[in-house]
Amino acid sequence: MRTQKLRTPQEVRAEWLRKGMGQNNWARKHGFNPVTVSQVLNGINKGSRGEGHKVAVLLGIKDGEIVDGNGDA
Repeated sequence: MRTQKLRTPQEVRAEWLRKGMGQNNWARKHGFNPVTVSQVLNGINKGSRGEGHKVAVLLGIKDGEIVDGNGDA
């Protein structure tokens, strides 16, 4: 169960600014395509599935979990 409050894209960007990190740096550090990260932060990619889902969950803007494979038991 999630105990932390979900973050807004603006909060994510503010944190990166405090850390001197950019969107592309974060994407590369975590193995994501920078375009996907941009699309998730701008609401173009809703993060429903796939890489967009993983990005949204890791950024803390979406409640969810990351499972390997397709999630079948």
